[in-house]
Amino acid sequence: MTRLRTAVTAVVLAAAVTGCGADEPSDGARPADRSPAAEASAGDTGRAKAEELAADPGTRYTTVVVPPMQELVCDEGDGGFHFGSDLDMTVTGDDDLKEIEDDGGDVADEVSCFGSPRNVLRKGTMSASAPVFTARTHLYEDVKDPPAALNRIFDASTKLETGYGRNFHGDTKTVTSGALVVKCRQNVTDTFPMTTCFWANYGAAGVLDFFPFDDQYVPIASAASRTQEFVAGALKE
Repeated sequence: MTRLRTAVTAVVLAAAVTGCGADEPSDGARPADRSPAAEASAGDTGRAKAEELAADPGTRYTTVVVPPMQELVCDEGDGGFHFGSDLDMTVTGDDDLKEIEDDGGDVADEVSCFGSPRNVLRKGTMSASAPVFTARTHLYEDVKDPPAALNRIFDASTKLETGYGRNFHGDTKTVTSGALVVKCRQNVTDTFPMTTCFWANYGAAGVLDFFPFDDQYVPIASAASRTQEFVAGALKE
């Protein structure tokens, strides 16, 4: 269903960040002189592996959990930060896929992950702590062709958000690993440089929206690698 567009506003900067990220990580904290973007681009975590899509292993999922992430602290929800004017990225274009029924169990369909040092976004006189990324996940009974489904979701979702004011630019990068395919592109969202990665496999699809650190884009290779790590830990049978 088409969302009603609200009046164009500045970024909604939460007066207080609650839930995930309210405190600094106690374990595995990133050194204070390294940003989440810089850390992600260093070493193995910054390089997504590309290969041919594997055959359907028959795995289907019933639950999305908050995954452990290297040097990040994650929790359910948006982390106390969201954009105004319908600019929060969602998954659309999946009308041909049948979502699994929610039996009332805990399904973490929205997750936010924070790093250390804190990621602070500023606009004018306003500032707020923002996640390294937010993630939204949908579970389906069957995704027969993940690359085709991903292309439909990517095209529909980015077209919708372009109408609300996200400006996508630069090359689109697709990375395949096992039964997972990831597709990323950079964009500017209410002046902030964002990197957005959609993904799909044979039983699920989702999106990770990476916030900038020090007003810099998270490199696409790093974002794709983080997306692979998130999916590996978040989906449960």
